[in-house]
Amino acid sequence: MSKGQLFESMIGVVVLAVAAAFLSYAYQTSGRALTARTYTLNAVFGRIDGVTPGSEVRISGVKVGSVADSILDPATFEARVALSVAKNVEIPEDSVAKIVSDGLLGGAHVSIEPGASDVMLAEGETISITQGSVDLLGLAVQAFTNPATPAKSETAAPGLEDLGELQ
Repeated sequence: MSKGQLFESMIGVVVLAVAAAFLSYAYQTSGRALTARTYTLNAVFGRIDGVTPGSEVRISGVKVGSVADSILDPATFEARVALSVAKNVEIPEDSVAKIVSDGLLGGAHVSIEPGASDVMLAEGETISITQGSVDLLGLAVQAFTNPATPAKSETAAPGLEDLGELQ
C-alpha cells in the first residue's frame, strides 16, 4: 500500500468515526434513548393549543420530560395528554399541570407546579389538577370588539373621578 492510499484510508476512518459520534449524539439528544429512563403520567386538559408530541414538560423552567402523545376523548371532548417524565423526578400527587405559552407566536409547553404531598405519582397515573391553555388572541379581540365592555368611568370606584380636584 502506497503512502497516498494509506493517507486516504486514514481520512476515511476519521470521517466514519466523526459520523458515528454525531449519530450517537443525535440519538441520545432526540429523546428516543430516554425512554428507558422515563415513566409516563397522564393529564386531561380542556385546551392544549400549541402542545404537540415532543413539546417540553418543565418544572421551575427546567425540562424534565416531553409530551409523548395527545388524543381527544370523544366522550368529554377533552384532550388526554401522555407525559414522559424522567425517572429521577418524582412528582407529588397534588401537583398542578398547566399549559403555558412560549410566547405570542410560539408554541407551548406543559408546566408542572409540584404539590406538597408526600405521596408521589406512579407510572400511568393521572395528574388530577390541570389548567388548559388560554386563547390570548381571542381574549384580545374580544376585549377590543365587545360593545358590552363597560367604559372606564362606569367601572371606576366612586370618587375616583374627583382625584383631579385634589391637586
